[in-house]
Amino acid sequence: MPSPEPRRPFRHVRGLVRDGHPQARGTLLAATMLAGTLVGAAVQTHRARAQVRPLHVDLGGPMSEKDPVTFQSDTVNYDNPNGIVTWSGNVQIWQNDHVLRADTVTYDRNTGIAAASGHVAMVEPDGTVLFTDYAELSNGMRDGISTRLHILMTDNAKLAANGMRRVDARVNDLARAVYTACEICAKHPQRPPFWQLRAYDATHDTEHKRIDFRDAYVDMLGIPVMYLPAFSMSDPSVKRQSGFLTPGITPHDRYLGAYFTIPYYWVIDRQSDMTIQGLVSTRTGPQISTQYRNVMNFGTLNIVGGVAYDTHRQGSYVNTFGNTAESTNDHGIQGYVFAQGKASISRNWRVGANINLASSANYMRDYRISGYGQETLSSNVYLEGFGTGAYSRIDAQAYQGLNQGVIRNSDLPWVLPRYTYSYFGQPDALGGRFALDTTDFYVYRANGVSDQRGQLSLNWDRPFHNRLGQLWMLTLHLESAIHRATALNEQPLYAPTMRQQVTGQVLPTVALKMNWPFLRTFNRGKGTQILEPIAQIIAAPNTGNGRTSYLPNEDSLSYEFTDSTLFSLNRYPGTDRLDGGLRGNFGVHGNWTWNGHEVDTLVGESIQEHIEHDRIPYSGLNHHLSDVVARARIAPSRFIDVTGRVRVDPYAKRIDFGDGLISTGVDHFRVTGGYVYEPVTPYYYYATNIQTGAPPAAYNARMNELTLGASTNWQHYHLSGFIRRSLARQQFVAMGGDAGYQNDCFAFDIMYLKQYTSIGGQQRNSTIMFTLTFKTIGSFGIHG
Repeated sequence: MPSPEPRRPFRHVRGLVRDGHPQARGTLLAATMLAGTLVGAAVQTHRARAQVRPLHVDLGGPMSEKDPVTFQSDTVNYDNPNGIVTWSGNVQIWQNDHVLRADTVTYDRNTGIAAASGHVAMVEPDGTVLFTDYAELSNGMRDGISTRLHILMTDNAKLAANGMRRVDARVNDLARAVYTACEICAKHPQRPPFWQLRAYDATHDTEHKRIDFRDAYVDMLGIPVMYLPAFSMSDPSVKRQSGFLTPGITPHDRYLGAYFTIPYYWVIDRQSDMTIQGLVSTRTGPQISTQYRNVMNFGTLNIVGGVAYDTHRQGSYVNTFGNTAESTNDHGIQGYVFAQGKASISRNWRVGANINLASSANYMRDYRISGYGQETLSSNVYLEGFGTGAYSRIDAQAYQGLNQGVIRNSDLPWVLPRYTYSYFGQPDALGGRFALDTTDFYVYRANGVSDQRGQLSLNWDRPFHNRLGQLWMLTLHLESAIHRATALNEQPLYAPTMRQQVTGQVLPTVALKMNWPFLRTFNRGKGTQILEPIAQIIAAPNTGNGRTSYLPNEDSLSYEFTDSTLFSLNRYPGTDRLDGGLRGNFGVHGNWTWNGHEVDTLVGESIQEHIEHDRIPYSGLNHHLSDVVARARIAPSRFIDVTGRVRVDPYAKRIDFGDGLISTGVDHFRVTGGYVYEPVTPYYYYATNIQTGAPPAAYNARMNELTLGASTNWQHYHLSGFIRRSLARQQFVAMGGDAGYQNDCFAFDIMYLKQYTSIGGQQRNSTIMFTLTFKTIGSFGIHG
């Protein structure tokens, strides 16, 4: 072979190749070697018949008839009289972002046709690699034909055909095409993949990124299971493309009957899209729903909505409290809208809104609208700001009741507006930190207490320690509020007066807390034990704020005295009710950790000088010495973990609260369980007037529930199930299960759910859902 020419500038070499100069052979610059090396690696893999990852190569613009074609090969033979050039031995040819690799390439300069043979590989601009034994290309590799073609696409998708015709580098017509996204068995490549789409012919539109199959079969493990006269899908490299999505068919539903859905996905631009779905059912009218999404530089917008003609009519029924409930305006033209949006005004401020509205709860039930089963739909608009150690927010809120058997919309509040500010400072000269919080609002009810509140909390914490190892925390706290309220005798306060009331409260509090941890090692230094006595004293005026107070109550309707609130300054969740008086809290925390085992416990009690006899029943604070609260977590190994919490009344010798969680199992099998017990089921907000009459029987019903679940997974299979049963009512609350199979290219899942609770006087039937997912194609589901 003649010795190679000296290196010349890259541009000059390209020119020599374009002109067919006989000296243009041998090694090119390292920059031009890159594309050939990439294709060479692909060809070597093709020879070995092993898996190849798609090559994501971004080499430039589209193919051009005017741009030069660069080549590289071991030898070059020129037949000048006939105008034929033959490259042989590791041939690499590329133009812009199109690359060809073969053992031999023959180029006829008279016809412009290049014939490639022997381990032919072509790399497309999107990273797709085409393998074949023989190909003829013309028009600058824009047109051509090939035989026994194999295409490796994005996401490990593979397309094979007996032959292909290429037109203008945009459309590939394939004969006897086979498509799959499954791995091919390396030991037995002749075996069919887990699934494949086998068609008489197919068209791959590389410009619009579509693949159309005609006269196709879906094969599972080589066995035909479905015939498709025509099937169209997006190219696997496509992330977003307009078109119809997979339709859904549900053979039976209690309210819809058999129904069919077909969604259409519309790509509006690079930052927004819309999905429109039509629903046709056999038992009620049709529905059109849509989802619009927009991701902007300064914010996001997501709107989901729908409109339908609902023919169902809900009759009257008796609710939990024995009252007859009627449903109105729940048929005919119905609709809903759920919208969320937020936008940044500056680095420190942003504005947002969450709007959730539906024409009726029964419409949401009938058409399976997400959110049905909740007590309310809430909406708000807000403006919030962030600073160093500070947060500020002003918002307005509204609520729509969904469970009309219990909640009337006229009873629900409008919050117009609410302002919240929080500040947490840096350590001061005394070593303490100052914090300030305020939540001010105006609450309006058409039927009930309307309330305007101004509230301010000031707090100062100073930690310190001594030589004995005791950790101390001194807290100075001031809680204050002023209320102006009307209709005090209505819900949720039920005060014994109707007059307008202006009242307030100021509660200064001093607290001192001490943690005294003792640490030792055992098990020859491999284990540690912590024994930590905890003591706290809290001094504050006796407020006497119980349910008979004239002070409105918007945020302290519930009360739970457990280990989590044992050392809290205020054991109510909000600030409309405050824990005053002189009290001491005591507890002992213990922890043992060794060789992967752990035991963590806490037991404590509160002593209070002042007793509020009108607290919520079973609060645990009806005596000077409170109920005993305790928590324990036991994890003897990674195979089991048990956590339990309890509150014991030493006077009545009973348990007033208890819950527990357990999780046990091995790598491929797990069992979980949960239990909760309370002597009452509190319906605080919906109870009848507790000043004039006793709460309904539902208020005193015990909460005594047990939940059990189990799950297993082995290789590609998974199976799980659960049951939830009310021991007090001696009936199931819910049960369900899930089973499925998943591998690298296919997933099958079947889910069953049965709910025994009634919402709006109705109880849904069991729900069964089948889902088939084919990688790169989509999911197909059936609901029942």
